[in-house]
Amino acid sequence: MTRHIDFEGIENFRDFGGYATACGRGVRRGVLYRSANHAYATEADLQRMRDLGLAAIIDLRRPEERAREPSKRWPGFGAAVVENDILSDHPDWADMLRGKGRVEREWFRQDALEYYRIAPFQKRHIDLYTRYFRTLAEVDGAIVVHCAAGKDRTGLICALTHHITGVSYDDLMADYLLTNDESRMARKMDFLGPWLQETCGVSVDDEALRLAVSVQPEYLETAFEVIRRAHGSLDAYLEDVLGVDAALRERIHERLLGG
Repeated sequence: MTRHIDFEGIENFRDFGGYATACGRGVRRGVLYRSANHAYATEADLQRMRDLGLAAIIDLRRPEERAREPSKRWPGFGAAVVENDILSDHPDWADMLRGKGRVEREWFRQDALEYYRIAPFQKRHIDLYTRYFRTLAEVDGAIVVHCAAGKDRTGLICALTHHITGVSYDDLMADYLLTNDESRMARKMDFLGPWLQETCGVSVDDEALRLAVSVQPEYLETAFEVIRRAHGSLDAYLEDVLGVDAALRERIHERLLGG
């Protein structure tokens, strides 16, 4: 089953529905999409997103990221947009790397692990993730959730969505790791290397760039572990922190699961 959808200027766009679930109903295709940012969308890309019937766009980026790379919209755009201006507890790469000169592979690994330790509890993520799940239950149409690269912030919320719908852990993790598509990573490395040099003044070798544009199982496992340590289970976190109680979960099931 092909999940990646080729766009001219939007990276990592894919359908994260279509998986089997514990209840046997399965997650529907064509209602759940994820991607990198839409700042580089071509006119053809915008038309294609419009044709997907997108009713809501969940933009997980910080305000400075949105200002630096503003999203493009199609003519007559009327989809709901979920975003916020709450400041992040984790600095932007553009600020963290400026003036470092050269950055090695391990810097990106440690930064990712630290990010996944705090991501589930950041105020801006709690707000965005809470509104995302409410949107899932309410919107009449497909949604796309994205951040800058569509791999970390997006990867975590998509994994939680799979958990809520009853997708197995193996399938949940396999979907998360689809970000590591070789052709996608090659394009992102070609983009990120010059971007880091121009924006931050740092030099990064190919080994470090490869890690920077990928995701690793230990990243998502780290987030799940800190959630369980703080709340006992993913389900308790979803209900106590994100407000996904039994009633909201049932509404999400009705929207996303097959008959």
